[in-house]
Amino acid sequence: MALSALALCARALLALGAQPISSLDDGTAEAEIAANLYPGTRDALLARHPWSFATGQTSLARLATQPVADFLYAYALPPGFLRVLSAGYPLRGRGLDYRIFEQRLHSNAAEVTLTYLFRPDESAFPPYFAAALTARLAAEFCIPLTENGARLQQLLGMAEAEMRLAKAIDSQQAPPRAIENFPLIAVRR
Repeated sequence: MALSALALCARALLALGAQPISSLDDGTAEAEIAANLYPGTRDALLARHPWSFATGQTSLARLATQPVADFLYAYALPPGFLRVLSAGYPLRGRGLDYRIFEQRLHSNAAEVTLTYLFRPDESAFPPYFAAALTARLAAEFCIPLTENGARLQQLLGMAEAEMRLAKAIDSQQAPPRAIENFPLIAVRR
């Protein structure tokens, strides 16, 4: 089954012991709960960790409107933006002072390269993230569908275990970053 919002919600409902759905708007209680809880749960899980599959870099477009105070320039955030990982100058994705105000990035730099988390299409979710999201969705659906607090605690524990595993797998996608500009290292040289 190709990954989609519907497939992920159906898996979560099955894990909970509920009936799977054929559509997010099929009129059942399960479909209504899934349609309402899925987007926020997905975005919250994506924003919790710098996932390799949801990390992007882009040069930001400067807006004509200048900030009221503190910074010289305002920039539009990219579509699907969830959160900033870092901002930098061209050819360097970090090291810039900035602040997010009113869904715009404010900075004194004339050009900004943004490293950020975005909302990828569900078909781009790797299996480890899909498993973590499915487990979290089952926990989120638990109280509205079953009203069982003990089951909720069990599902939350399972969801946290899946999240730890997913983070560990995803973190192995790149070598560890070197420590830079740390005074104790500079003294030893």
